[in-house]
Amino acid sequence: MLKKYLTVFFISMVPLIELRGAIPVAAGLHLPVLTSYIIAVIGNMIPVPFIYLFAEKILDLGSGLSGPVGSFCRFCVTKGRKAGQKIKDSAGTRGSFLALMLFVGIPLPGTGAWTGTLAASFLKMDFRSSVLAAMCGVMLAGVIMMAASQLGFNLAGV
Repeated sequence: MLKKYLTVFFISMVPLIELRGAIPVAAGLHLPVLTSYIIAVIGNMIPVPFIYLFAEKILDLGSGLSGPVGSFCRFCVTKGRKAGQKIKDSAGTRGSFLALMLFVGIPLPGTGAWTGTLAASFLKMDFRSSVLAAMCGVMLAGVIMMAASQLGFNLAGV
C-alpha cells in the first residue's frame, strides 16, 4: 500500500503531469479518494516554492547553452513568459491572484502548478500570493480530477 501512495506522490511532482495524472492513477490503483487527494496535493505543492525562487534564474542561465539543455531551457522560459502574459492580460495586476489560481486549477495541458508558478515569478508576483494561489489552484484541480476519475471509473465499471 505504501508503494502505491509513493507512486501517487512522485507522479504529482512531475512537471506537466502533476496531480492531473496522479489522481487518475490513484483511482486506478483503488486507493481511498481523500487520502489520495491529500497526498497528490502535497506532492504537487512541494516543488512550488523552489520553482518560484530558483527556476527563472536557472532557466535564464541554461538558455545560453547549446544543445538539448539550452533548447529545453528556452522552451520553458518561453512557456513561462507566455503564461505570465496570459495571466496579466486576463486579470491585470489586481486580479492576478484569482487569475493564477484559475490558471493552475483548470486541468488543461500546460496549466499546472509548475507553469503557473513560473509565470508568477516572471510577473514578479509576491512569493506568498503566488504560493497561495498555486495551492488553491492545485486543490481545485484535484477536486475536478477526483470527480472526473470517479465518474470515469464508475462509467467504465471498474
